[in-house]
Amino acid sequence: MKKSNLYTKTGDSGNTSLVGGIRVSKLNPRIEAYGTVDELNSHLGYLTSILPEGYGDIAFIHMLQHNLFSVGSYLATDTRVVPLNDVSVIKDAVLAELEAEIDKIDNLLPALHSFVLPGGSREGAYCHICRTVCRRAERRILSLQSEVEISKNVLCFMNRLSDYLFVLSRKFNNEQKKEEINWQKG
Repeated sequence: MKKSNLYTKTGDSGNTSLVGGIRVSKLNPRIEAYGTVDELNSHLGYLTSILPEGYGDIAFIHMLQHNLFSVGSYLATDTRVVPLNDVSVIKDAVLAELEAEIDKIDNLLPALHSFVLPGGSREGAYCHICRTVCRRAERRILSLQSEVEISKNVLCFMNRLSDYLFVLSRKFNNEQKKEEINWQKG
């Protein structure tokens, strides 16, 4: 079997294909939305690379990355033209698992009495970068929602994911005994 080329030259004019072959501008809100999801996925990959080998949260983050790929596939599918593939659906069970993990981590942490500035340990600070990219991806998806219907589970997944990244940053800082920096009002 011949190996395929990595480049097709079909995007040289500023267009790309959605699932099913529909050609759209690379400036299309769908491309912006799933491109930002892809960016987040790359940041999460980097986060796992700086964690100690065998660290318990790596497997969970990998599961989230797989689901982000599903979100990207969902966003790349114009369901007015092509039916949605089942692998592109965020299941209720994924949301339940994500919420349970948020609760599990949060129950290990001291109560918050103030907003927390991003920082602390390298891993904690990087979680905040991931969280802010996640929020941007969520905004891009919401912007796309003004044009097409977006699954409630996709929106919930992105929102919960940013919450997870927040508590995960606190967990890393807590484990490494890095004091959180509380926002000083005024």
